[in-house]
Amino acid sequence: MTRKIGKTAFARSALVALMMASVGACATADMAVAQSTAAGTSMIASGPVQTEQGMVRGVPGALPGITVFKGLPFAAPPVGDLRWEQPQPAASWTGVRMADTWGDSCVQNPAPTRFPPNSATDMPDSPGISEDCLYLNVWTPAASADESLPVMVWIYGGAYNEGGGSAPFSHGDQLAAKGVVLITLNYRVGSLGFFSHPELTAASPHGASGNQALGDSIAALQWIQDNIEAFGGDPSRVTIFGESAGAAIAGGLVGAPPARDLVHRAIPQSGAWMGLGIGTMVPRERAEAQVLQQAQEQFGTTSLAELRAQPATEIHAKIRGAGMIVDGHIIPEDVSIAVANNRQNPWDVLAGSNEDEGSFTGGMGPAMTLERYNAGEAQRYGAHVDLGRAAYPASSDEEAALQAQRPFSDGMSWHMRQYADGQARLGRNAFLYFFTHDPLYDPDKPDLGAAHTGEIPYVFNNLCAPRTFPGGSSVELMCGNPREEGFADQVSQYWVNFAATGNPNGPGLPHWPASNELPRNQVMRLDADGSGVGPWLTPAQDAFYAAQFNERVAGPLGIPAAGQ
Repeated sequence: MTRKIGKTAFARSALVALMMASVGACATADMAVAQSTAAGTSMIASGPVQTEQGMVRGVPGALPGITVFKGLPFAAPPVGDLRWEQPQPAASWTGVRMADTWGDSCVQNPAPTRFPPNSATDMPDSPGISEDCLYLNVWTPAASADESLPVMVWIYGGAYNEGGGSAPFSHGDQLAAKGVVLITLNYRVGSLGFFSHPELTAASPHGASGNQALGDSIAALQWIQDNIEAFGGDPSRVTIFGESAGAAIAGGLVGAPPARDLVHRAIPQSGAWMGLGIGTMVPRERAEAQVLQQAQEQFGTTSLAELRAQPATEIHAKIRGAGMIVDGHIIPEDVSIAVANNRQNPWDVLAGSNEDEGSFTGGMGPAMTLERYNAGEAQRYGAHVDLGRAAYPASSDEEAALQAQRPFSDGMSWHMRQYADGQARLGRNAFLYFFTHDPLYDPDKPDLGAAHTGEIPYVFNNLCAPRTFPGGSSVELMCGNPREEGFADQVSQYWVNFAATGNPNGPGLPHWPASNELPRNQVMRLDADGSGVGPWLTPAQDAFYAAQFNERVAGPLGIPAAGQ
C-alpha cells in the first residue's frame, strides 16, 4: 500500500533517486532501501528514512528493536537576523544525513555544582550550547512506515530558562518499547525564547511578538505532521506532554489557534497556562516595556539591530525572559478567557500534579515556627485570611512547617483541575491525577517526598537515568528495585494508553475514572502502595483557591467566578 510521507511518496520517487545517486559507492544498496521506504515497507532501522528536508539514517537505541534519530533540524537556525523571529523552514540536504548526534542545546546556563545539575548541559554526553539549536529527536519501535503508532512529544521544563531534548531522563527507549513514537525537541529559553519588542511587533503580520519558544514547539509539531508517518507514527494521534514550564507550554497551547490541528491530546504535569500558581497571563505590552527597560540599562540601547549584534550569552545573562505571554497571535487572549468561553482547542487531557510540589522550598530562609506562620498570614493569604486559616490550620511549630509548603502544591492541583474541567465541558476525555508516591532518596540528600519533577522518572520508566532539578531522588536505590520498577511500569503504561486511545485505562491497571465521574473532593491518586481514587483537596482548601481565582483572575478578566 502506498503511504503518504509529507507529500505523496509516489511523487517523491524521482527525487529519492536523485538524492541517492549522490551518495557514492553505496548508492545501489541505499537506492533499494529508499525505494521501499517510499512504498512504506522498508525496515526503518536498516535504511534511510525520507523526510521533507532529505533522507536520514538512525542508530540503534538502548533497547532491542528501538531506532533513534538524533538531531533532526525542524527549523532554520535562529541566528543573526533570525534571532527572536518565529521559526523559519529548515534547509534541505542531499544524500543521507546520519542522525547519530544530538543537536546543540539552546543558550542557557550550565549548573554543574547544583544538585541535580542541569540535565541538558552537565551530563557526560551533553551536546554543546548555541543559538543553532532547533533540533528534535525521534525514538521509534516501528519496523516500517505502515505501523501508524501513536506519537508522544515531550516539552521539557526548566523555569523557561534551561532544558534540552537530549537530557538522559527523557530518552524515549522505554516509552517507545511500549508502542509509541517518542519525540523530544529543543525550544529557545530565557530571553532568546521569550522576548517581545516593539520593532518585532511592528514587523509582524499579526502585530505580535514574544513566545518564540511556543513558536518553536509549533514548528516541531508541524514537522511531525509532515514527516512522522515515515517513522511509523500516526499524525492523527499526537500527544504533547511536559512538566513545569513544559506543562505550562502544553497548557498555553490549548489556547493557541495555530496548534489546534497539530495536537490531539495533552498531558500537562504540574503546570498550565497560569504557570505554577493562580493568576492572569502577562500581556505583550508589559513584556515589551520590561525588555526595553532592561535593554537600555544593560546595553545602553533599545535598537533591535544593535541587540541582535550582542553575543547570545550576554543577552541571556542580562535580559530576563518574559515567559509565556498573551502575544496577540499564538496566544491571542488570556487562556483563562478562552477556557471560560469554551474557545480552547478541543483536545483530550490527562492533567495533574504532585503531592509535595513545594517541598524543595523547605530549606529556603529561616526555619518555620508557629509564631512566624501566624505573623505571615496577611502576606500569605491576602484578602482571604479567614479562608486561609480554615484551609491550613496549625497549632505547633511542626504543623506550621508542614502547612507552609502546602499552598504551592495545592494551588497547582486546583489549577490542573481547571484544565481538566474545561476540556470535559467541551465533551473531551479528561482525567485528573494526584501523584502521591514518595520516591527513594539517598541518605545524604533531602527527602522531598513526592516533589516537583518527582514523577518524571516514572513517566519515562527511566529510573536508572540521572534526575532533573529539583526532585533529586536516588538512582542507585531505585534502579532495579522491583517495587519502584513495577510502579514506573504502571505510570508509563497509563501515559502510553492515553496517547493511544485518549483513555489511560488498560488491562492489569487500577481503574482510572474520568474527572467528571468523580466527586469534587476526589481524585485519582498514583502511588506504589496502591493507585486508585482517594481524597483531593478539602472543601476549605477548594474554597480558598476558588476565592483566589475569583479575585486574581475572574474579576480582572471579566469571566464567570469559579463554581458558577
